[in-house]
Amino acid sequence: MLKKAILFLLLISLNISLNAQTPDVIYERYLDFNLARLEGKTADAFKIAEGITANIDKLPAKSRTGFYNGLAKLYEDDQQSVEAIPLYEKVAAAEPNYYVVHRALGYLYLKAADELYPKLQSGGKEVYGKYKAAVLKALPHLEKAQACDPSDETLALIKKLYTNINAAAALQTLNSRLSTLSKTCVDILTE
Repeated sequence: MLKKAILFLLLISLNISLNAQTPDVIYERYLDFNLARLEGKTADAFKIAEGITANIDKLPAKSRTGFYNGLAKLYEDDQQSVEAIPLYEKVAAAEPNYYVVHRALGYLYLKAADELYPKLQSGGKEVYGKYKAAVLKALPHLEKAQACDPSDETLALIKKLYTNINAAAALQTLNSRLSTLSKTCVDILTE
């Protein structure tokens, strides 16, 4: 009986040591993830990401942010916005001045408003309230993106959205907000 118990403990210890993921191993997997993304091997990248996600705490903080950004982009490109948004939100929380993530979040949040827009005429106050909430969620992100990487298209969209929700006061102060936001732009994530 004692031999069986010792053998059992030995097998458990061996299994734990074989499955232990060191920070170096996780970082290597992170590099593999980035390479798979770069090479367009989406299925491989998703598979590698599963192992990284389970051990995300072993990545350095900046690498975690880069991983979340890369995985969110994979989901976005794969038409899985619901999966991308929480990851992009983690990136924005870790690097609030990274305007690229704000552009992504702004347009992803805007999808809800775009779906409601055709229903505004017949939907009443409830639909308008949901539309306005979706627009207000998207606008700060679109403004940060516009401030850091000006685009006539994005600016026209922002103005249209403010007009649609009858926010003339916010529209009048837009240039001032964009000017302030433009002073703290980050255009690349560093590790």
